[in-house]
Amino acid sequence: MISSDTIRSLSKKYFKKVVDIRQHLHKHPELSFQEFKTSEFIQQQLAEAGISYTTGYVKTGIIALIEGVNPSKKTLLLRADMDALPITEKNNVAYKSLNEGVMHACGHDVHSATMLGAAFILNDLKDKWEGTVKIMFQPGEEVLPGGSSLMIKEGVLENPKVDKALALHVFPNMEAGTVGFKSGMYMASTDELYLTVTGKGGHAAMPAEYINPLLVASEILLEINKTFMLPGALKDTPAENIPTVVAFGKIEGKGATNVIPDKVEIEGTFRTMNEEWRTEAHRRLKELVNIISLKNNCSAELRIEKGYPFLVNDPAFTDSSFNAAKEYLGSEKVEELPLRMTAEDFAYISQKVPSCFFRLG
Repeated sequence: MISSDTIRSLSKKYFKKVVDIRQHLHKHPELSFQEFKTSEFIQQQLAEAGISYTTGYVKTGIIALIEGVNPSKKTLLLRADMDALPITEKNNVAYKSLNEGVMHACGHDVHSATMLGAAFILNDLKDKWEGTVKIMFQPGEEVLPGGSSLMIKEGVLENPKVDKALALHVFPNMEAGTVGFKSGMYMASTDELYLTVTGKGGHAAMPAEYINPLLVASEILLEINKTFMLPGALKDTPAENIPTVVAFGKIEGKGATNVIPDKVEIEGTFRTMNEEWRTEAHRRLKELVNIISLKNNCSAELRIEKGYPFLVNDPAFTDSSFNAAKEYLGSEKVEELPLRMTAEDFAYISQKVPSCFFRLG
């Protein structure tokens, strides 16, 4: 068994290097499925450490392998994501993004940097643990269909076959140096909603000659909120105790102060934690849109782009990870987490092999 002191000593050895890696990645963010320079940099770090790897998964993905004693005994997958977001960074730090309009605002720079740090330590200690560690650097976590699902299709869970999988996400609401776990159901599924309401445009001064799609769209949104989101809205339904979110964040009608547009386009999200209810809710949403649009002599289309599934942490693996973290960090540094309605494409992996997705403060 490897002692905590040994791991701490190696953590100190690589601390500055990992910080430098993180700051380099933060300065050079790349959008989903465009992480070419990020991938090259990570490959360089692996090569310098003498860690074998293969590339070309979904163009920028990397799989590194570290074999311990008796490598065929078991295989653990460690996963980090590499992509950034289309956000302009306004921080005033030395490692501020140099890629205008792109920023590591979701912590994937930290994920990749700390994963490299873990790889360095595991490689140094490979004669002291059994099995194989497969390290997955994935593209495109931020956008559908998700790099995780695509890398699964390209064989990331095979050769060698993965027995368990582990991943983390930074969480600024937790203190630095703490970790958090949630056994069982943890994160929601997510689907993208694209609603188009088509009426009849015209001049605002002649209401008899137009059908205002903005008003119809407003009625639809209010009814959806009433049906799904108001307190008690789902009482006495099969979804009464199932966490559910329906929210819309974008509405666009290309009219003017005195011009009624022909159509309105709206975008939103649907999230839940039950697959049967997910399917039924999709049906109810479309039915509601159809009823209200017909009542108002409009046409409407609700397109639902099915996204990531809900994420379930394997209870046994999560409990053992929780206890290992307490032993290494101390009980005061480890906490139990509540359910979250955010989504994560690691969920695809959690549906294939026993997995644990935890938070790092």
